[in-house]
Amino acid sequence: MTISVGVLDHYNVSTRNLKETVRFYEDVLGFVNGARPPFNFPGAWLYSAGHPVLHLNDISGTDREQPPTSGVIDHVAFGSRGFEAMKKHLDGKGIAHRVNMVPNSTRCQIFLRDPNNVELELNFDTKNEPA
Repeated sequence: MTISVGVLDHYNVSTRNLKETVRFYEDVLGFVNGARPPFNFPGAWLYSAGHPVLHLNDISGTDREQPPTSGVIDHVAFGSRGFEAMKKHLDGKGIAHRVNMVPNSTRCQIFLRDPNNVELELNFDTKNEPA
């Protein structure tokens, strides 16, 4: 299978004001606070047109600082295809990356950083890919 970094999947914001941020996106843009996998950290997923487009990480209970290199934008995600091919491609290029399996899901993720230290998340729904 060939690799394909497709359309923008979602963006992620780290916030110390989760309730206020959710309320803003619901009231101002009409997003809907919806289902979220059982991650081991608090947050919310806000949906637009049925798609989870904004993922919020609640960092209010942590001492985590907002990184000066990216501000509150934590990462940018793309819906992608070719999970195994992408791993091989990145290994062949010597690009550091990490793989994550989303809990209770067939979604696999690859995280890497661009030369500006922006984290990129590539999402692959493995149920739609050959074994």
